[in-house]
Amino acid sequence: MTEKEKLNLLEEILEVDEGCLAFDMNLEDIDEFNSMTILSLIVMFEDEFGKKISGKEIKKYTTVADIINQMEH
Repeated sequence: MTEKEKLNLLEEILEVDEGCLAFDMNLEDIDEFNSMTILSLIVMFEDEFGKKISGKEIKKYTTVADIINQMEH
């Protein structure tokens, strides 16, 4: 999966228009990033990447790139 595809997947989860997100964006600046998003990310990491990740871990992320990078590992 390319970085662009991962970014598009994150845009789908956040329910924002394609192209709205950039790697250097702070998550706190994204209105759509909330507790429901965190739950969706937990499910996405397990379904798409076979990774178990906790909400506590996700809350440590500060940028879009942090999420994208976790998809790679």
